[in-house]
Amino acid sequence: MVDFIALPKAEVHIHVEGCIETDEVVGNCETAGIPLRRPRESLFEAHDLKSFLEMLDWICGTFRTPDQLAHTAYRLSQRLAKSGVRYADVIVNPTHWRHWRRNIPGMIEAFDEGFAAAEKDGFPPAGLCISLLRTQSEAEAIELVGLLTEIRHPRVVALSIDGNEAAAGRTGPRFADAFRRAAVAGLRRTVHAGESSGPEGVRDALELLGADRIDHGVRAIEDPELVSLLADRQIPLGICPVSNLTLGVYPSLAEHPIDRLRKAGVPVSINTDDPELLGTTLEDSYAQCAAAFAWDGEIIRQLAATSIEASYAEPSVKARVMEELAAWQV
Repeated sequence: MVDFIALPKAEVHIHVEGCIETDEVVGNCETAGIPLRRPRESLFEAHDLKSFLEMLDWICGTFRTPDQLAHTAYRLSQRLAKSGVRYADVIVNPTHWRHWRRNIPGMIEAFDEGFAAAEKDGFPPAGLCISLLRTQSEAEAIELVGLLTEIRHPRVVALSIDGNEAAAGRTGPRFADAFRRAAVAGLRRTVHAGESSGPEGVRDALELLGADRIDHGVRAIEDPELVSLLADRQIPLGICPVSNLTLGVYPSLAEHPIDRLRKAGVPVSINTDDPELLGTTLEDSYAQCAAAFAWDGEIIRQLAATSIEASYAEPSVKARVMEELAAWQV
């Protein structure tokens, strides 16, 4: 049996908001006198992407102090270590955190404190991808990029965009200038696309936003020319198979396109998206996919290598993890 925890790998599509534990939220509520939205056992219940995002807003609204944010970052790093992750690009969307929207530098500092303490204690390093919400305006997007450019915090590695594509409509033209400015400022660009939208969202991410990585991207499979473009340009897709099943993008792993995309030459990696809220782990996601698609050890090694190469880790970190992966035994 393959030990997927021992497998050296990165995680490039995981949200802070989706890693918050029930005890943290309940503790926050008790401290601030906030009533629980539902009984504890169903606190994180959601039925579709819309209700899922509304739940995130409520959860993040319980965080009031820097220490609470730092604790969440530390706990996230511990979670990564338990799954054998050697580095992670962690997405955070300030719009979910209503007490921090006007203090994004303070939010970044608090998360940095937690991640730095975790790394000092031997847990894996992490970079922050600061995310826009699809419903924000062009001016708000440019303002965020200006702020990130001004503070140039070393923990911040990328500009991201997430949210419900289907509800927001086409957003590529609105955010093109912000992403162009991010590129000029030296930020990497990762874009949620091809989840609740079809392949047109992925195409916009490439052509209008200059994405160097796509989060999800699975519905590119519906456009053979786009699949060829992704393969030709070697644009990595940070795919979250269990999330796609839970949120109804696909009914089963057998119908999920991750293996077809891989066979077409598109760089794909396995990720968890929102593991605490979805009740999954990275090793379980690997195991489920390996069983569904009959992947052998070399294919698994290839997927782990893609996760490392697609990450925004420092070159020295990538080199170290790739050496570990080369020595990994099935």
